[in-house]
Parts: sequence; structure tokens; C-alpha cells
Amino acid sequence: MVGLKGVPALLSPELLYALARMGHGDEIVLADLNFPASSICQCGPMEIRADGLGIPQLLEAVLKLLPLDTYVESPAAVMELVPSDKERGLQTPVWTEYESILHRAGCARALAKLERSEFYERTKKAFAVVATGC
Repeated sequence: MVGLKGVPALLSPELLYALARMGHGDEIVLADLNFPASSICQCGPMEIRADGLGIPQLLEAVLKLLPLDTYVESPAAVMELVPSDKERGLQTPVWTEYESILHRAGCARALAKLERSEFYERTKKAFAVVATGC
């Protein structure tokens, strides 16, 4: 099968369509398998399934096509650990991987860390939520 030149093959037609429709200020959420994407998307952003893919590989593929917003303090954000997770010493090494991918895409700013309910509210206003399988 022959694909479009320069378009990562792991990006589904549905995701490519969403990326093409996004404009200034629109946000896309790459969510892990534990995120309640279907619940949040009932009356808000479109849900796009990306089962079998991890956020790092998806983030890298999306950033090949979609430029980061240079007019905001931080163009990428993660949901901060809840206090009980911090108390248990839960680690988030994947955040370092995200920052590395973002840096390679030209982003020198650190990830913003949003409190859980703030992250959920911001997600409800996103253009799309991509539910991954990892």
C-alpha cells in the first residue's frame, strides 16, 4: 500500500482529518488508556481511537504535521499527580520522554502541569481527544 509522502503511517484517517480541521487556539489531547475519554467526549470534543499506540509515538507523529503554538506560555500540558500519588512516590518518567520529543520539535518550554479537575475542564474544551491504548 502506498501512503502520502511524509505522513506517518500510524496516523489514522480520522486523526488526520481532525488535525487538518484544527486552527489557531484549538487543542488536541493525547490520553492514556485510563483517561475517561468517552465520558468527557459525550458532549464535547470528538473522540478518536488510537488503540495499540502509545502517547510518545503518537506525539512524535502528530508533531511532524502540526506546529506547536508559539504564542502561549507552554504549548503542552500534562495532568499533575494527585496528592495521594505524590505521597506514594509515584514517578512519571514518561514526562521526560514527552519533553524530549517536544524539544526535538522545537519547543524549549517545559510541560505545564495542571491539577486534575483543571485538566479535565480544559479537555472538555479541546477540539479532539485521542484515546490511546497505553
